[in-house]
Amino acid sequence: MDIEQKQAELIEYFVKQAEIHKGLSLGNLIVEATSHSSLFGFSEILSVPNVVQLQGTEHSVYLDLLRLFAHGTWSDYKSNSGRLPPLVPDQVLKLKQLSVLTLAETDKVLPYDNLMQELDVSNVRELEDFLINDCMYAGIVRGKLDQLRRCFEVQFAAGRDLRPEQLGGMIQTLETWLNTSDNLLHSIQEKIKWADTMSELDKKHRKEVEDKVDDIKKSLTHKVS
Repeated sequence: MDIEQKQAELIEYFVKQAEIHKGLSLGNLIVEATSHSSLFGFSEILSVPNVVQLQGTEHSVYLDLLRLFAHGTWSDYKSNSGRLPPLVPDQVLKLKQLSVLTLAETDKVLPYDNLMQELDVSNVRELEDFLINDCMYAGIVRGKLDQLRRCFEVQFAAGRDLRPEQLGGMIQTLETWLNTSDNLLHSIQEKIKWADTMSELDKKHRKEVEDKVDDIKKSLTHKVS
């Protein structure tokens, strides 16, 4: 099963579970979702009404926790740990994986020093083991470890959930793509129309040549007679 299919099945499962849980039970479900080793998208769960309704309740910290895993990083957690539930080891690992994806959104060459600082990793060996075993083998990134330059060259990184402030830019990008596609389609249609016209002209020219050849043949036949 590929990673996209696995993601879709997990999202569907947790969305359905979130629709029937409330309060602390829902909070425990959020902990389960954010601890799952194969789940990296959380926006669908965030949109479930029961989850939204955690806002302003005694269990609202779980909503904040889910938002952190949807859009935040390990550094964000450290800055706000006093207002969030403690993380279990699987959540710590997951948030660090997500942090790599966030860094890869803007930079395709990630210096080891930056990664070690962002992920609280103390040495290069530990960092490379994390990138290989917990990121590349998990299928969320592909790239090359450059020990000489002390950097990770990202060739592919899975996308994270869109942050609300990113929606405008995404919509504009899609509109630009649609406009470009429309222009390209129009250009192709014009070229097809031109090719059809040239084909008709070519047929007409051939017919005229054939008619002239027939006339010449007829004329020669009459002369011979």
